[in-house]
Amino acid sequence: MHKHLLDSYGHLDSPVHRRPAWLKVIAALATVILLVVSPPSVILFAAVALILLIVAAISRVPAVFLIKRLVLLEPFVLGVAVLTLFQPHGGVRFLVVATRSTLCLFTLVLLANTTPFSDLLDVLKRARVPSLMVTTLALMFRYLFVLKDESARMRAAHASRTFTADRRHTWHATASVLGQLFVRCGLRADRIYAAMCARGWK
Repeated sequence: MHKHLLDSYGHLDSPVHRRPAWLKVIAALATVILLVVSPPSVILFAAVALILLIVAAISRVPAVFLIKRLVLLEPFVLGVAVLTLFQPHGGVRFLVVATRSTLCLFTLVLLANTTPFSDLLDVLKRARVPSLMVTTLALMFRYLFVLKDESARMRAAHASRTFTADRRHTWHATASVLGQLFVRCGLRADRIYAAMCARGWK
């Protein structure tokens, strides 16, 4: 079984992992809401960051892994924060938005890697989240690593037929793989939908 992309360390044994899933979800939501609705404050941001770092240390999730996850998601944060630079006092607004968003992302990354995804789905069911949304998330979780493996096979097949390594060709190859993967995702989704309908799903 593959180590999953979303909760690679969700099954560790630590004081944080042993807490009930509903409690961790409530704590994460409360942290995000606090960061969003509270006025900008260096003390607040520093306190939340310190608490998150303590939780991360107690959870025993490798620091390198958490940093890589944040770096992977940070371009989306900066893409939104850059828009504030065109407003009055843009520099200050940029720092506030970037800090808030980064702390919110850190909170969600910790939640995802200290709680098995199946437990999170169970919390959503108990919270009366529409069953269609829960089922969609479950299917996404189930097939994400399948798509990862398929993209790896496509890259390996393309590399075995390529004898040049210039940057332009690399970008062209990556775009080609992504386009083919998008088409295969659509075809696979059609097959899954047909299979589910044949088994009585509506």
